[in-house]
This record gives sequence, C-alpha cells and structure tokens, in this order.
Amino acid sequence: MELPLDYMTLRVIWWGLVGVLLIGFAIMDGFDMGVAALLPFVAKNDSERRTVINTVGATWEGNQVWFILGGGAIFAAWPFVYAVSFSGFYLAMFLVLTALILRPVGFKYRSKRPGKAWRRNWDWALFAGGFIPALVFGVAIGNVLQGAPFSFDSDLRATYHDMFLGGLLGLFSPFTVLCGLTSVAMLVLQGSTWLGLKLEKGIVRERALRFGLFAALGVILLFAAGYVFIRFSGLGFTVVGSVNSGAPSNPIHTEVVPAAGAWLNNFAKYPWMWAAPVLGFVGPLIAIAGQRLRSDWLAFSGSSLAIVGIIGTVGCSMFPIILPSTVDAHSSLLVWNASSSHLTLFIMLLVTLVFLPIVLFYTAWVYKVLFGRIKTEDLRTNPDLY
Repeated sequence: MELPLDYMTLRVIWWGLVGVLLIGFAIMDGFDMGVAALLPFVAKNDSERRTVINTVGATWEGNQVWFILGGGAIFAAWPFVYAVSFSGFYLAMFLVLTALILRPVGFKYRSKRPGKAWRRNWDWALFAGGFIPALVFGVAIGNVLQGAPFSFDSDLRATYHDMFLGGLLGLFSPFTVLCGLTSVAMLVLQGSTWLGLKLEKGIVRERALRFGLFAALGVILLFAAGYVFIRFSGLGFTVVGSVNSGAPSNPIHTEVVPAAGAWLNNFAKYPWMWAAPVLGFVGPLIAIAGQRLRSDWLAFSGSSLAIVGIIGTVGCSMFPIILPSTVDAHSSLLVWNASSSHLTLFIMLLVTLVFLPIVLFYTAWVYKVLFGRIKTEDLRTNPDLY
C-alpha cells in the first residue's frame, strides 16, 4: 500500500514528536519535581509546607500523562530503543519508579495524622520523589551521550555487557553526574518559578525565588561546563558510510564509531540548530529577569525555554543517532534503523494528530479552571486541600 508520507519523513517526524513529548514532560511534571525538591528548604513549618504542596496538588496527577505518553511513544515508535534502555538500565528505572511512587503516596498520606515525625518523614519522601527522578533522568541523558555497553546478535537479541548491580553503578561517571546536576538545577528552577506563580506574597515565596536565582545561575554554569567537557574530552560518535534512511529497521547493517567532538558537528552542518543551545542559555537569563522584575509569567516562560533549549540541544547534537553502543560498532541505534514499520508509524501519526490536540486543549482548560494563588487561609477553609 502506497502511503502519503515516505518512511524517512515519518522517522524524522517521530524523532521530533518524541522530543516534544519529553520536553512536555520536563516542563509540566518538571515543576512538580522541582517543587518537591524545594519543599524542605523553602517551607519551615507545617502550614508553609502544606501551602507549597498544594501549589501542585490539583494538577500533579494530570502532569504525569506526559511521562506515560513519552514512554508509550518510545515503546511504539522506537522498540529497539525501548528494549535496550529499559532492560539495560533496569535498576535505574526501578529507582526512578520507586521515587515517583513515593510522591503520590506522600501527597495522600502526609496529612492523615497530625504527628510531627509522621509529617516530617513524608516531607522527605516527597523531596526524594522530586530530587531522585530529576537526578537520574539527567544521568540517563549523560549515558545516552557517552554511549551504553550493549550489542545485538544476528537474531537482533540485545545483550547488555555491564550488569554489575544491574548496571546501576556503571551509569555514574563525572560527565553523567554533571548532566544529572544540570537536570536537577533545571527542574529546581522550574519549580521555583511555579511557586512564584502560585504562592501569595510572603516569606515562602521569597525563599523560592531566592533558590530560583541560584538554580538559574547553576543551569547556565552547568550547561556551559557540559559544552566544555564535550569540546575538550573528545566525546562523540559518528556514522561510518551512508545509511539507507528508507530501509527496514536493522541496527547490525550500520556502523557507528567514536569520534572526537562529533556531538558538535551538526551545529556546523545545520546552523539553525544553534537555536537550541542559545535558548539553553537565554532561558535562565529570562527567568532571572522575570524574578527581578517581579513578572512571574516571564520567569516561568524563561525557565520553560531553558528546558526546551537544553533537551533540544541533546537531540540536535546527536541526530541521527539515538543510542550509541560502546562495545559494538554495528549495534548503535539510529533514527534510520531503530523505528517501527512504515505502516505503524503512519497509523500512529494519524492517531496522534487526533488525540494530541485534545490532550493539549483539555490540559489548558484544566489549568485555566484550577489556576489561582494558594493562600494560607485556604488551608483552614478548603477541605479539599492536602
């Protein structure tokens, strides 16, 4: 059957769509994680902590839809990527999911008892539910950039070659920790700007904005440090020879090898890609300006642009590589060799064109209805608050 879009075009579209979903997750669920990571530091007593928790209390469940959409899109559009990453990084994924489970349990159970120890312990559980995923997601991106030790056999069965503690300790290196800290700073900035939007004027809001200023500076410095590391460490991979972008998916028919500084080559080849790293630096500056000008929406917009720029920089620098292998040149996953079939991508695109606008419209409507600043007096008068 002749389809309106060729295989190569569909692969590029789905590469972009997965990036959009990951950015959506980082922006929407990112401020949930950022608020949770800030909770023990910006709120000093029970009423302050309840106020901070309720800034995300009405929307955190809906925000996790982006996480499900992103994971589902990777599973359906890039099955090789899903198989290698989710099985090879099993314990890291388990750690993230455990932390994410702590967050809803913390929301629901924290205020069930009045005891100080009970509530303090759940506050730290909420902190873990925000900080740990933010850190591990960044470490995971660092491992994607430096490659993973996996290979395929002739039957396309994947083998992960570093299974000490499930490969968990092997995930951490100076570069991946740098990426993890960048992720934490980025999401803490997102959380602080959200608190600026949702909290009434007062000491808690001022503390959040102060942390946001340091987080914004941290994003700039850590993002710059990542560039310096890649520039002078020679980190990067490149595709050897030509690849048939319209051929059926089969990783073992391509060759990808380490190449010093290759992650920077696309920016010379496609100058428009510089828009991503520029946003990565300009976004935090806009957030700082918004905080100084007491423009909460400007600060939140700047923080969100920083997320777009940083995640976009990773995707643009690696294209068309998705996940390089460090142990087998013929096992790396590319946009051209790791996707689902032509027909599957086309059908999924039609479904996405119908349902993604519905998700976006419904999300916008929910935020419009539920939006408003959380006030201390609401804790006494609103029985629906945590």
